[in-house]
Amino acid sequence: MKLFDVYPLYDICPVKGLGSYVWDEKGTKYLDFYGGHAVISIGHSHPHYISKIAEQLNAIAFYSNSILNPLQNELAELLGEISGCQDYHLFLCNSGAEANENALKMASFENGRKKIIAFKKAFHGRTSAAVNVTDSKGIQAPINSTFEVVYLPLNDFDALDNAFLDNDIAAVIIEGIQGIGGIHIPEVAFLQKISSLCQASNTILILDEIQSGYGRSGSFFAFQKSGIQPDIISMAKGMGNGFPIGGILLHPRFKAKHGLLGTTFGGSHLACAAGIAVLEVIRDEQLMENAAASGQLLINELKNSALPGVVEVRGEGLMIGIEFDYNTAALRKKLLMENHIFTGSSSDPNTIRLLPSLSVGENEIDQLLDGFKSVLYSAPQSVPV
Repeated sequence: MKLFDVYPLYDICPVKGLGSYVWDEKGTKYLDFYGGHAVISIGHSHPHYISKIAEQLNAIAFYSNSILNPLQNELAELLGEISGCQDYHLFLCNSGAEANENALKMASFENGRKKIIAFKKAFHGRTSAAVNVTDSKGIQAPINSTFEVVYLPLNDFDALDNAFLDNDIAAVIIEGIQGIGGIHIPEVAFLQKISSLCQASNTILILDEIQSGYGRSGSFFAFQKSGIQPDIISMAKGMGNGFPIGGILLHPRFKAKHGLLGTTFGGSHLACAAGIAVLEVIRDEQLMENAAASGQLLINELKNSALPGVVEVRGEGLMIGIEFDYNTAALRKKLLMENHIFTGSSSDPNTIRLLPSLSVGENEIDQLLDGFKSVLYSAPQSVPV
């Protein structure tokens, strides 16, 4: 049997990780400025994380959600304390797509509607409802189109006002920062306008913080800089530092009813142990503060370096996009194969995403900048075009 061919693969096989670095089977050391799609939030192989999971594995790894699991309550309380969202209720699942699937379902349950406002360049997952609100027709099968979606340009106030002339909108779903779309940030006033329109029309506001959450922007959630209060917040990626876990935070307006939501593996003992460890490290090592400071340093250095071909550097915290005036596939490959630095692509072929661990520091930033300079100031024939 062979694996189904999903992604084009680089000929690199990481076998060990520590902090912001991974090593392949040949012993080659790589700087990780991608974090496996923004998943590695506290760094590879953090000792507290390993200890917490090992301790839980030696106790009990899994049992069904039909029995008490105090770790779920511990995770919920710690998440509320650190995020500032104490009033919300937590539903645990396994992934970001599943989180958004349940968020959309709860929105429709709440107001009985089935039309959704989403945004151009958005990515919300590959499950049926989540992919239907993802602006990528190539990954939408005919069976996915089970409800109407209106795609608006990000930060277009007039288009937003016009869309709300329809009184049958179930929900607006928007990323705290668009990730796969190439790092595009909703304006504070735009988020505030969405929130106001949703409140006035009993429309559910879903903030997708799957990539932008858990401290990556310098705030726990990126939307918090706008002062709004979403109805539902979806989370995953950095939530488990590599262990599969996702969740949604539900505003108290949603009343629990047995049977509306459910999951077999979501909120398992091991998943909760991983989630608790991540939150403890973020709190104890002040990683949100580090993300804000290191991110601003990196953005400033990238802007001041005047790297050839750079059109724009944008982002918040350690969620950064570098847009070039050419397709960056060759540049990313040279950074990886010659300078041993992992970076990320986006749906915009000209934009590189940087999503390192929240613990990244000046030494790693200097190494990244040296790598860019090494490639971009090399012999003209080797510069990507």
